Amino acid sequence: MPKKKYLSAGRVPLILFLCQIVSTLEVPLDLVQPPTITKQSPKDYIIDPRENIVIQCEAKGKPPPSFSWTRNGTHFDIDKDPLVTMNPGSGTLVINILSEGKAETYEGIYQCTARNERGAAISNNIVVRPSRSPLWTKEKLEPMTLQNGQPLVLPCRPPIGLPPPIIFWMDNSFQRLPQSERVSQGLNGDLYFSNVLPEDTREDYICYARFNHTQTIQQKQPISVKVISVDDLNDTIAANLSDTEFYGGKSSGERPPTFLTPEGNASNKEELRGNTLSLECIAEGLPTPIIHWRKEDGTLPANRTFYKNFRKTLQIIHVSEADSGKYQCIAKNALGVVHHTIAVTVKAAPYWIMAPRNLVLSPGEDGSLICRANGNPKPKISWLTNGVPIEIAPDDPSRKIDGDTIIFSTIQERSSAVYQCNASNEYGYLLANAFVNVLAEPPRILTSANTLYQVIANRPALLDCVFFGSPLPTIEWFKGAKGSALREDIYVLHENGTLEIPVAQKDSTGTYTCVARNKLGMAKNEVQLEIKDPTMIIKQPEYAVVQRGGTVTFECKVKHDPTLVPTVRWLKDNSELPNEDRFTVNKDHLVIADVIDHDGGTYTCVANTTLDNVSASAMLSVVAPTPTPAPIYDVPNPPFDLELTNHLDKSVQLSWTPGDNNNSPITKFIIEYEDSMHDAGLWHHLTEVPGTQTTTQLQLSPYVNYSFRVVAVNSIGSSLPSEASEQYLTKAAEPDKNPTNVEGLGSEPDNLVITWKPLSGFESNGPGLQYKVSWRQKDGDDDWTSVVVANVSKYIVSGTPTFVPYLIKVQALNDVGFAPEPAAVMGHSGEDLPMVAPGNVRVNVVNSTLAEVHWDPVPLKSIRGHLQGYRIYYWKTQSTSKRSKRHLEKKILTFQGSKTHGMLPGLEPFSHYKLNVRVVNGKGEGPASPDRVFTTPEGVPSAPSSLKIINPTLDSLTLEWEPPSHPNGILTEYTLKYQPINSTHELGPLVDIKIPANKTRWTLKNLNFSTRYKFYFYAQTSAGSGSQITEEAVTTVDEAMASRQVDIATQGWFIGLMCAVALLILILLIVCFIRRNKGGKYPVKEKEDAHADPEIQPMKEDDGTFGEYRLASASLLLLLSLSDAEYQRPSKKGSRTPSERTVDKAGSDDSLVDYGEGVNGQFNEDGSFIGQYSGKKEKEPAEGNESSEAPSPVNAMNSFV
Repeated sequence: MPKKKYLSAGRVPLILFLCQIVSTLEVPLDLVQPPTITKQSPKDYIIDPRENIVIQCEAKGKPPPSFSWTRNGTHFDIDKDPLVTMNPGSGTLVINILSEGKAETYEGIYQCTARNERGAAISNNIVVRPSRSPLWTKEKLEPMTLQNGQPLVLPCRPPIGLPPPIIFWMDNSFQRLPQSERVSQGLNGDLYFSNVLPEDTREDYICYARFNHTQTIQQKQPISVKVISVDDLNDTIAANLSDTEFYGGKSSGERPPTFLTPEGNASNKEELRGNTLSLECIAEGLPTPIIHWRKEDGTLPANRTFYKNFRKTLQIIHVSEADSGKYQCIAKNALGVVHHTIAVTVKAAPYWIMAPRNLVLSPGEDGSLICRANGNPKPKISWLTNGVPIEIAPDDPSRKIDGDTIIFSTIQERSSAVYQCNASNEYGYLLANAFVNVLAEPPRILTSANTLYQVIANRPALLDCVFFGSPLPTIEWFKGAKGSALREDIYVLHENGTLEIPVAQKDSTGTYTCVARNKLGMAKNEVQLEIKDPTMIIKQPEYAVVQRGGTVTFECKVKHDPTLVPTVRWLKDNSELPNEDRFTVNKDHLVIADVIDHDGGTYTCVANTTLDNVSASAMLSVVAPTPTPAPIYDVPNPPFDLELTNHLDKSVQLSWTPGDNNNSPITKFIIEYEDSMHDAGLWHHLTEVPGTQTTTQLQLSPYVNYSFRVVAVNSIGSSLPSEASEQYLTKAAEPDKNPTNVEGLGSEPDNLVITWKPLSGFESNGPGLQYKVSWRQKDGDDDWTSVVVANVSKYIVSGTPTFVPYLIKVQALNDVGFAPEPAAVMGHSGEDLPMVAPGNVRVNVVNSTLAEVHWDPVPLKSIRGHLQGYRIYYWKTQSTSKRSKRHLEKKILTFQGSKTHGMLPGLEPFSHYKLNVRVVNGKGEGPASPDRVFTTPEGVPSAPSSLKIINPTLDSLTLEWEPPSHPNGILTEYTLKYQPINSTHELGPLVDIKIPANKTRWTLKNLNFSTRYKFYFYAQTSAGSGSQITEEAVTTVDEAMASRQVDIATQGWFIGLMCAVALLILILLIVCFIRRNKGGKYPVKEKEDAHADPEIQPMKEDDGTFGEYRLASASLLLLLSLSDAEYQRPSKKGSRTPSERTVDKAGSDDSLVDYGEGVNGQFNEDGSFIGQYSGKKEKEPAEGNESSEAPSPVNAMNSFV
């Protein structure tokens, strides 16, 4: 917070010598200044390898700085790398790895330098690393069998990614595995069981690793766990000991706790200041242990301590050195207690105590840069100037280095530079740029002139005076045009020039002047201060009790400053009112009808203005209705006995007697009137009065024959109107208002049509209503010309000059006299067509489809009307290629207002055009300018109209095509590219052929037989290449070679192998059938259950029989299909994959599809499945797409190879 200085009353002027804030001044950008880094990429910059690399470096300075980069400590010459570009006007690098190249190539440490004639600023060292989402290592996981009650740890050991993945456990159905005090996931991702239960038996414990940066999920092989009782264990040990891992050997009886993690009685933990400290203790035991935490030498910080994972994890956020110490976790169950002590040491990367700030000095002044940082261990401070270590930088006699401070004495302009302070220890570093700018500048005030400040009375007022100057100016404040410097102790002047009035009063309103002075000059600025009355609630809502089904009204009357507009809204329990018709809000009241129990609560009235707000609340209690019969509620009976008294010229007193309110209090009375002289039979609303009032003084208009009636209103509704009162005719008077909507517009070039909205009979105030219409030319010396008319609302003045401004007045009068003098309005006599065409029409052809047109404006006198704009007519005469001689229709573009240039878009390339320009007023268009001719240059052609491939032979294909429908120039040649595609969708080398422009047929020879080729074909003009058209075709098969292919199904060795396989399956089925009839389990089945690949899970029948037999046959068939797939698997790189980079399900070793019911499920935010991640489309055309990355996000949920 800036320092404040208070001045005693009547002692000294309120002047502040701001010696200490020189470094906080912001140098205006129009003054010369060294560079300042304004934006840069983070120090540890992890990039997405599927997107272009953008390394940010933005800086400001005067002159604008130039930028250069180093990579790994040496100069990075971006001009030598075609994939690297620098954004114009900044140092931001864009590395285009989408077209070619790999992200790994550009790993390294980057640093940006921004330099101008005043110095050089440098960025942090930006470590660029591509994110990685490696695949899980393939491993054979043996099933686990263990006794009920034993502890268990299922390891996850995810692949090391960048950044590290998020770990979660799910089953085959993508459902999150439930966790509790007994079963929970550790910080390392392992799944811990304090003790196992039979319901923990399952074959699909699956650990997933989610790499958020690349939106990829990898999965571990499923782990099978079987929990059995002691009796079941004894029966199966002999049969399964050689085939199944038996997990542990402890007794399943109750036991005291022991720690699964961490091991031993004590451990150490180191954390950095500002991070979150996470301590974990997971214990096993039976019953399940409960974990407690405490700090041995202190208490846990209340507002920063959180417990996670069923209190097994202790987290302390924003740790500092004070959080170092010994923390103890205690695991306890009914059989015992165990302790573990964790010694925590908090280290600290460097952090600022005082970072150096920019320093602005005038020649000959003194100053200093201070750089103070702390850390654990203590950081080392080093200085650089313009990016060079200060020890080897050019010597500056005005500069002296004293540890963390640089002292400047009698500084000169040549000492301007950018200094860098580096504070580093083993845990990190801080780098700060601070410039020293030597300037001689007179004061300037940057706050906008005549800024208006509005403040509520009795609150602080802050008046800004942002300033700059070198030497640093002194600041004075004055009040009033000729006031002296402020000398009262109620004022406070802040270091940044702001004047504070701690308690603003009404007499604080006025003009305040800020004056800044230094030895080079003076500047001042005036601001305005207005003090407003506070908003108050003068009638607050009150506590109310209402029966269910009743109506309740809360009142809230607000008093506010007359120049502020308040808004009043109601809240129920600090939330918006229910959106129901039962709630009605008017100016001062909230009415709730048909109250229900849910309506009970606190209702708050909030009044807001642009400067303040106030509120008041009241409780509503809803009670059950009384058991007595409810009264009959109805609208009131109509009032009666209306009486007029106290008759005056423009008022009369009306009295009445209310009718019965029918058990609902009357809330208001509505008084209506009938004017039998002007609107007989029509009743109009006159006024409303509260329901407690039965007499009111009515304000009336002259020359009206009044009758009155009264309507009573309660919460049920409105009564019928009362009987009409006696009539009362008020005296006539002169009109008190004039006609409105007075206008003067000409309908012809030589007239002026004056129109107005006439007064109603009620507004006439007397008989003989007429209008005095007056006019004269605005710029002439003529007297007013007047005419009196009646019963009309229009008057036409003829014989006027064309489009001349007139002053017009229309005044009402009657037999009594004239209305007040009306204000004059301005009109114009009639418009005529413009006389002159725009001159000096120039055409600048921007490109093949866009031209810019300029013209000189038409003199206003020649426009003869309101200028609507300029209209360009343009049309194509013919194409330069003369292919189309058809005359095209003219096109029109209109440019509003006084614009003298415009753009013509959508032109056809290589064509001749003509245009002319006309000025437009309210009457129409003026004459056209002489036609201007221009020609558009050539553009790139459209794609060839067609491409057909005919006459395929063994080694040749013939291509026929039609030229582009829009050549947009003279075709120079065609380009044909083609490449072979083999049966595994691999793309061969790309061949490029140039074909003369006069050809429409081409034969390719020496092609491979029975090969598919893909063709890319496009035309070219001198402007460049057009859009391409693609096609695929296949050369014919060599019949002799086809006949030599051998059908494997007819080979003797293959038939013998199939017979042996069938015999083996038959024997296995017989053995299994015999074993089952004996009631035992067969070893083959146990081995299959133990060693089965988790990806090949048989669908078991309800009775558990046929699924077992299918496993053997399915395993053999799978082995055959896998061996065949291995034989056919392509080994070439650059194989073509589907366009969305998805991995073919048939070629994937692991797939979520194999573990669940498809990939259309869902993951919730905690990791449960919610569907595929979206990914990027593959680049095309493909010329080889070698990559060693993990699957793309689209395929992340399908591929875990």
